[in-house]
Amino acid sequence: MPGQSVNVHAASLLREKLVHRETRMDQALTQKIAALPGLNKAQLLVLWRENFAHAPPPNLRKELMVPVLAYRMQEKEFGGLSHTVRKRLREIAQSLGSVKQQPDAKLQGGTRLVRTWRGEVHEVAVTDNGFTYRGRHFTSLSRIAREITGTPWSGPLFFGTRKKTV
Repeated sequence: MPGQSVNVHAASLLREKLVHRETRMDQALTQKIAALPGLNKAQLLVLWRENFAHAPPPNLRKELMVPVLAYRMQEKEFGGLSHTVRKRLREIAQSLGSVKQQPDAKLQGGTRLVRTWRGEVHEVAVTDNGFTYRGRHFTSLSRIAREITGTPWSGPLFFGTRKKTV
């Protein structure tokens, strides 16, 4: 039929235009995402407000804002996870349950942990029910590491009682 070849040709042209438009949109998004690491925190905050309905957590560092923003920008452009995938992820998370790490069994009461941080020596005594640092009792090495550094740290990594996993 003569009219059918026109429709096939028109559909082909429309498909080409859509693919070309999507390619341009993909390139523009790729460029925006590639520029994220070069932006300062104030510029990232502006982008955050454009992409989220809420403010970022108050202490969120720039290095963490970049991948979150990149994911969100892609999510808005191409769509997020399907309902089925979100449901499956929830099921997996629930099956894992709440896992509370037990104190490192290798550390016995009487053990002394010594770490030098910024030129100062820090000594922690392992007790039967936790740790003692500068006369104060702690139940977590991570709390002591935070006390020393002022930032969140894995206590076992900070004091070298656990190797970093790759």
